[in-house]
Amino acid sequence: MPELQRLRADHAPALLAFERENRAYFARSIPDRGDAYFAEFAEQHRERLDEQDAGGIHFHVLVAEDGEILGRVNLVDVADGSAELGYRIAEKASGRGLATASVRRMVELARTAYGLRRLTAVTTLDNHASRAVLARAGFVPTGDLVLDGRPGTAYELLLDA
Repeated sequence: MPELQRLRADHAPALLAFERENRAYFARSIPDRGDAYFAEFAEQHRERLDEQDAGGIHFHVLVAEDGEILGRVNLVDVADGSAELGYRIAEKASGRGLATASVRRMVELARTAYGLRRLTAVTTLDNHASRAVLARAGFVPTGDLVLDGRPGTAYELLLDA
C-alpha cells in the first residue's frame, strides 16, 4: 500500500517525473502548471520546502513501495487554524481508492499533527471524482465559484466538530 509522506528534498526527482508523466491528464480537470513550473522545478521545490519549514504549507506525496510517486496531497495557505486542501493522483493509480484514503489521512494529520480546525477545498462541477472524494472525506459544499473559467464548488470540513 502506498504511504503518504511529508515532502522532502530527496522526493524531487520522483515528484518531477510524476508531474511530467501526468501533466496532460491533470490539465483535463485542473489548470495546467505551465512550462515555467517544469523549467524551474528544482528552485521551486527548495522554496516549497522552506515555506513548509516555516509552517505556511504542508506538502505530502503518496509514495509506492518502489519509491514512485503516485500522488500528492497538500495543505496550503495555513493560517489561523485553517488551510486549503489540494490533491492529485496519477492517472495510472486512479480508481483504486487512493485519493479517498490519502485525503482521509491528510484530514487526520491536519487535526492531530498540524493542529488545524478547518479545511477548505474547491473543485469544478465536472470533476465528479474529486467531488466524490471530498464528500467521502466529510467535506460539505459551501457555495458556488468559478475556477479557471469553469463553474465549481467550494467545500469545508470542520475538524473540531
